[in-house]
Order: sequence, then C-alpha cells, then structure tokens
Amino acid sequence: MPLTDSLLDFLHHEHASPPWPQPPAALPHARLNEPPSGARVTVAGLVLVRQRPGTAKGVIFVTLEDETGVCNVVVWAKTYERFRRAVISGRLLRVTGRLQRDAGVVHVVAELIEDLSPMLDRLLRSDFRHDGTRAGDQP
Repeated sequence: MPLTDSLLDFLHHEHASPPWPQPPAALPHARLNEPPSGARVTVAGLVLVRQRPGTAKGVIFVTLEDETGVCNVVVWAKTYERFRRAVISGRLLRVTGRLQRDAGVVHVVAELIEDLSPMLDRLLRSDFRHDGTRAGDQP
C-alpha cells in the first residue's frame, strides 16, 4: 500500500521538511520499496540471522523479520563498536539508517541500533493482551 498524498502532505507540513528522511516509528518491511534510495528509515523486527563473513572486512549482516517480511541490515565496524551489545545479544531490534538499493536488493545501512528485546518478555506475562496492532497497520 503506497503512501497517500494526504499522508505525505501531513508529514511534510507537520515536520516542516520533506516526508523522508524523517522516519516513522518503524517502517514495515513490506514497504521498504517506497522510500527513495538514501532515505533515512527506521525498521524493527526479530533477529533471524547475524553474519560476519571473514571476507567482509568487519561488516556484520543482520536479517530482521516483522510480520510483513524480512529486512537486510548492514552494520559497519564503527557502528558495531557503538552498539556492540545490541548487535550481539538483541533478539528484537529497531534500526535507523540509510536505505540502499543495489541490483534489486534493499539494505538498511545502520546508524542507530536499539535493543527492544525486553518488550518480548511482556508476551510471557499472564495478563498480556494483544491490542490487534500489526506492523502493516502503521502509517
């Protein structure tokens, strides 16, 4: 579902800047094709895979999943050093960075990494009630 003109107008007037690079709370992965390459976006999801190939010169690749799909995250060495604990141990991450498209593949090059794993513990509480909100429902 593409961003509507009214939503774009709202974002433009509300933030007094173009609708991108101001990220929404978290862009559903299914909508990563909408922002232009180079836009600053925020994504969130469960960590599926962390890869640190020996040939990648310290780059770490993280795959996140939300209920709309997967997202590839590139973590450069300097960013990794700043957010090492989140990258290593996070089960649920929110990542803000620049969108990059290369040969049909979309990546988010991480600038900020937040560990939201404590939110997962709420799912185990007996009084937890899902409010019905899904990532795909966000504007």
